[in-house]
Amino acid sequence: MMDEKTLRSAEQLFEMAFTEDIGDGDITTNNLIPPDSNKTAIFVAKEEGIIAGLPVTEMVFKKFDKHLIWNEILPDGSKVSPGDIIAEFKGNYRALLTGERKALNFLQRLSGIATYANKCIQAVEGFHVEILDTRKTTPGYRFLDKYAVRVGGASNHRFGLYDMVMIKDNHIQVAGSIKNAVKSIRSKIPKSIKIEVETSNMEQIREAIEADVDIIMLDNMNSKMMKEAVKLINKRTKIEASGNMTLKRIRKVAATGVDYISIGALTHSIKALDISQRIID
Repeated sequence: MMDEKTLRSAEQLFEMAFTEDIGDGDITTNNLIPPDSNKTAIFVAKEEGIIAGLPVTEMVFKKFDKHLIWNEILPDGSKVSPGDIIAEFKGNYRALLTGERKALNFLQRLSGIATYANKCIQAVEGFHVEILDTRKTTPGYRFLDKYAVRVGGASNHRFGLYDMVMIKDNHIQVAGSIKNAVKSIRSKIPKSIKIEVETSNMEQIREAIEADVDIIMLDNMNSKMMKEAVKLINKRTKIEASGNMTLKRIRKVAATGVDYISIGALTHSIKALDISQRIID
């Protein structure tokens, strides 16, 4: 189920979607469809994938018709094939038509994310590695995108700049060294907050080990270098592989022994899952 933060985020996004799409009103539907007409509609999958976002689509239609009858046939997390009926819902005909594109925009995007996340999970099957998302999300969609990642079976990295320390190359440059950066931050934050350091060579990895960080990120390294890094770290800290991670590549990366693989494409380059709405009665 969606948590409260995700639902609130969806409500805020819907208000923006309402304004940009409807404006002063749906002039086509409102001038063709009687105001008291009721119909039944279904969502139908047109390709294989994983469904995510149905609570949002229900919310969209109920904004237009609070009496809408909603029936999820294949709930979030379900695998679908072409022709599968995902949900059936009955309500005001105008509401079904006016809400259609907004509902599908949410459902198709989130299902596309869940589908790709699930493909990544399948690609590393047999390895003790966790697939993570990143902060590379469409502005405003962070909570929804990360919800869809979880539905697909992958995990969330930090949600924002506020919940985890990530020391990158620019931070290291300002601080003078990884050691200085970690020492300075550690003296100012609660012990419960994890510290991760981005590294690009063995010297930086050694320095991060000595600084006793929680996670060492191996940034844009090839598989051979990753294997060397894993051997050097020797389980003294968790290891994340990042940079240009693709579905074709991640199994080789998982075989190096890293603990996490973070994939920006989970949310920034997904293909929406093809789903259609049909009026059946």
